[in-house]
Amino acid sequence: MTPPEREILAHAESRGTSPGTDSKRTTMAEAIARFVPDGSRVVLGACLEAAIPFAAAHELIRQHRRNLTLIGPISDILFDQLIGAGCVDRAIVGWVGNVSAGLAHCFRRAVEQSVPRPLAVQDHSNLSLGLALLAAGLGAPFIPTRSLLGSDLPRHNPDLVPGTSPLDGSPLIFVRSLAPDVTILHVQKADEEGHAWLWGNLGVAVEAALAADRVLITAEEVVPGGVLTEDPNRVVAPAQKVVAVVEAPGGAHPSPVIGYTERDHEFFHEYHRRSRTLEGFNAWLEEWVLGVPNLEAYHERLEARRTQSEATP
Repeated sequence: MTPPEREILAHAESRGTSPGTDSKRTTMAEAIARFVPDGSRVVLGACLEAAIPFAAAHELIRQHRRNLTLIGPISDILFDQLIGAGCVDRAIVGWVGNVSAGLAHCFRRAVEQSVPRPLAVQDHSNLSLGLALLAAGLGAPFIPTRSLLGSDLPRHNPDLVPGTSPLDGSPLIFVRSLAPDVTILHVQKADEEGHAWLWGNLGVAVEAALAADRVLITAEEVVPGGVLTEDPNRVVAPAQKVVAVVEAPGGAHPSPVIGYTERDHEFFHEYHRRSRTLEGFNAWLEEWVLGVPNLEAYHERLEARRTQSEATP
């Protein structure tokens, strides 16, 4: 805990602030089982390349979720894993790939070969996806933009509607609102009442939280009630929208979390090499997701691999 946070905690305790009686803290397995049923429209990876909720996505795979619609700007390899595991019917995305390596092999197999199942793709730009979520959060049917004029996206995405300005007749693209069922965010700190601090690159996290029917928080650490509300500018979403809080230290690995963990570049490259074939991906999935029951076991396996690597001359 940093000195400012210790000061905030001391101040909260001096005022007699304590956690609310309606705790939302739960386990990852319970949160996914209760709040992300089959067929859900789910935002993941809202912060683009940072704080990607891999642990939550791995639990979706372990619980064999099906018919999901994934929503996100730059998902890195998280969407690829869910698609390869057969969890996904539809992707509403700005981009799916492996940022440091290139292609997302499972995504490509699904689009080109319907393996392991057919995948419908609805293309957005990162900006238009953010505008669609913003519109839903505002309760607006659409938000106009000029950014997509001249692109092919409106020809392929029915939610990007060409039109003209009612003010001066100039061309516009009307971005329809997009309201997910659930947004899953990985944050630095949360409390049991659902307040959550997120800092660094927020991406579309705020828009996604406001747009969703419910928000599921995974956090590096859960702190006492009253601490986070002493600095409310860092709170990423209204606590009343949060349905579950899961303490999940390292739950964004291999993506970085500002102030906690760095990006594990080699893990991304290893995934890229092994997922190039269907057999390689299935072996990777068994080793790192299906073959470990929870986040703790995942990190034990990760630490064992690091120890073995250091011992190898």
